[in-house]
Amino acid sequence: MKRKVFKVENSLVVSLPKDAIQALGLYEGSEIEVTIDSQGQRLIIEPIQPEISAIDAPFAEQLEDFINRYRSALEALAK
Repeated sequence: MKRKVFKVENSLVVSLPKDAIQALGLYEGSEIEVTIDSQGQRLIIEPIQPEISAIDAPFAEQLEDFINRYRSALEALAK
């Protein structure tokens, strides 16, 4: 997938196609880790999973499932 780098204010930006965003489970406000491979020829983009250590694992799994299942509705409600 070919993309262009463009300038927004003082930053250079690369937009991600919708299918890549969906495949990574990203949404507006998601945090990602960007690294450069060992030869310096590629960028690697990985989603950062939020740490939910303050709640128990079964609840965290149910919450994550709920958010993934109803993400579009939750995003619409947030607007």
